[in-house]
Amino acid sequence: MEGLNYKEKNVWEVYNEKEIEEISKDYVLFMSRVKTEREFVKEAEKLLKQKGFSNIDEKGVQSDKLYRKFKEKSIIIFLKGKRRIEEGFNLITAHLDSPRIDLKQKPLYEEGKLAFFETHYYGGIKKYQWATIPLVLRGVIVKEDGSILEINTENDGYFFTIPDLLPHLGRKQMEKKAKEVIPGENLNLLVGSKPLKDEKEEKIKKNILSILNELYGIKEEDFISSELSLVPAGEAREVGFDKSFILSYGHDDRICSYAALRGILDIDKPEKWAIVYLVDKEEIGSEGNTSAQSMFFEETLLKFVKDYSKLLSIYLKSSVLSGDVNAAFDPNYKEVFEPKNTAFINQGVVITKFTGSGGKYHSNDATAEYVGKVRKLFNEEKVVWQTGELGKVDEGGGGTVALFFARKGMDVIDCGPAVLSMHAPFEVASKGDLYATFHGYRVFLEKF
Repeated sequence: MEGLNYKEKNVWEVYNEKEIEEISKDYVLFMSRVKTEREFVKEAEKLLKQKGFSNIDEKGVQSDKLYRKFKEKSIIIFLKGKRRIEEGFNLITAHLDSPRIDLKQKPLYEEGKLAFFETHYYGGIKKYQWATIPLVLRGVIVKEDGSILEINTENDGYFFTIPDLLPHLGRKQMEKKAKEVIPGENLNLLVGSKPLKDEKEEKIKKNILSILNELYGIKEEDFISSELSLVPAGEAREVGFDKSFILSYGHDDRICSYAALRGILDIDKPEKWAIVYLVDKEEIGSEGNTSAQSMFFEETLLKFVKDYSKLLSIYLKSSVLSGDVNAAFDPNYKEVFEPKNTAFINQGVVITKFTGSGGKYHSNDATAEYVGKVRKLFNEEKVVWQTGELGKVDEGGGGTVALFFARKGMDVIDCGPAVLSMHAPFEVASKGDLYATFHGYRVFLEKF
């Protein structure tokens, strides 16, 4: 590998294939179970406890391996290092939320002898991709007495779909721009058609309410205090004759979150404090109290550093990898890519100096010095890596959580695998790139 140009490296020619397959197998099973941020936090907590991590909020906890949850939708993990926290820490942050379709607070209605749920899509989706595919409801309902019901209709055997117009009547629809083919208000979920006997009005709606009451013990008003999301039904799967890909809902960005979680679980005593912070709400601009802009991060760190001014000083000595996926080159749509600065499948984890759009608006732009340090570490530790941008300069762009940590004075760079079909109901990632991401995250947390 001495002197080999990084762009020429292929993960399958560098890494042990058995190790790639081992982490990929675990990831496929994980992603088949986990389709919401709440489910990720729940599964992460199980793995952390198995590895001896303790919840900071439990009384009398004295440990070098700690974690803390917030609102069941974000989680921060600490592994104390050989050095004091005052010398700075190494942080990997990634987001747990993915594009999806949420239920409105008053969703159920009847029209045209059919019952539907009204929805409101979440994040940047191509709306037409979500029609006619099997969907399931996952999330929670908080009842009036404060009790919380976890809903997973996939486990319960209930599946749904959003109907689309038949081509025989869709001539005008086919002439519309792609973003207008299915208006947001038409993303209504088909939930039933049987009438409730002996009822005079809204017979089908009342039958659905009767079924819901029998299944979950809920009434119509309970939807007002719920978080219910429509996500694609089905398991994550291997793809290709060589089975080199993983097809799954939510690679963006649970692939980075999973790699970061596995990375911190795989090390014992890092040089600096190692922190993994997995957040919510990135897909809608990181607004909200479970997002990267929340004060939860500072509030938790102040449990270790009592003086806020010292915390600000620590920030200036700390380093961050902002885990998020990049766009993999797709030769079917090569006109939107600039090949010399584009990420490719199987060429490892992608270092993205800046994101944003156009003139680097809404972007963190990592310093050359910091890029050099990350590059040096990855080369020394034989991490397969590449660089990439999100398409041509004026073609589009996108953002990550990187800028919110850069505002605190920390060195930050985006770092994650490239995927195909980003933000689609099912995205495609390389098994080898998953392993390279895990490898890069692990050595960063342990040795940077």
